[in-house]
Amino acid sequence: MSNKPFSILGKEIPEGKRTVLDLKVAKLHTRTTVNVPVIIERSSNPGPVVLLLAGIHGDETNGVGIIREIIDLGINKPQNGTIICIPVFNIFGYLIQTREFPDGRDLNRMFPGSSNGSLASQFAYQFTKEIAPIVDYVIDFHTGGGERDNIAQIRCNKDDEKALELAKVFNPPMIVFSNNITKSLRDTLHKMGKTILLFEGGKSKELNPTIISEGVNGTKNVLIRLGVIEGKISVRATPVFVNKAKWLRASYSGMFKVMAKNGTFVKKREVLGVIQDPFGEFKKKIYAPEDCHIFCINKTPIVNKGDALFHISLEE
Repeated sequence: MSNKPFSILGKEIPEGKRTVLDLKVAKLHTRTTVNVPVIIERSSNPGPVVLLLAGIHGDETNGVGIIREIIDLGINKPQNGTIICIPVFNIFGYLIQTREFPDGRDLNRMFPGSSNGSLASQFAYQFTKEIAPIVDYVIDFHTGGGERDNIAQIRCNKDDEKALELAKVFNPPMIVFSNNITKSLRDTLHKMGKTILLFEGGKSKELNPTIISEGVNGTKNVLIRLGVIEGKISVRATPVFVNKAKWLRASYSGMFKVMAKNGTFVKKREVLGVIQDPFGEFKKKIYAPEDCHIFCINKTPIVNKGDALFHISLEE
């Protein structure tokens, strides 16, 4: 928390300055170097180091859009402490709009990584060694994979009191309690004693203005609470807490028509959607199994039996 000399990626960061460094990943087979820009804003006053990170999955563009807006609005210029922004973490996947790393691996299952493992593992190792140790707080921005559309939400561990307090300050529509997944960035940072919030919102390959607005406002709230920037915390509504959840899956294959609205509370036996065939002979309704909140909907037009359709809360 003190303003002692502060260095990252082997370079000392001056007080009151904006510094852009490159996290070197690898070279393409064309010999082109691939770098991940790391944008550092350090104030002249002591305070925590906050990392804002997006694009760990290359096709999750909403998170990239959130950090871009934060930089554009100057929210990343701290009055106290340091704010580090990594808008596009998996630059390989971002370039070709795919979730994975070039080696086919999910980067978010490769932490803390290895210095002589796969490409994704080596990259995870570099981050864990060079950047993770110097940060105090992290907000990691994600979206639903594929056609899964998430309501804006913060995911955190129920027994992580510091994260839970900041999740409430973030003030998303929903706070979903979920355990850390082994070898994920969240799990690794948590084990290192860092406080991490995982934001989920929207779906891949989109820029959703509502989701981006939720992400920007929530991040601003957290930065104000941490004393990094000045301002007034904006509270829009009380978040819905999801203690337990399950996926409602397709009982049939066919064309999927969504009828329920994401983020809403539905009553038992309410019709959430319809599965039908292309020939006008078959139609099956999907009912809510109980009173529940919907916080993710699979927006895919064609489903197979067993596909996850609606992520719903299990009411206590």
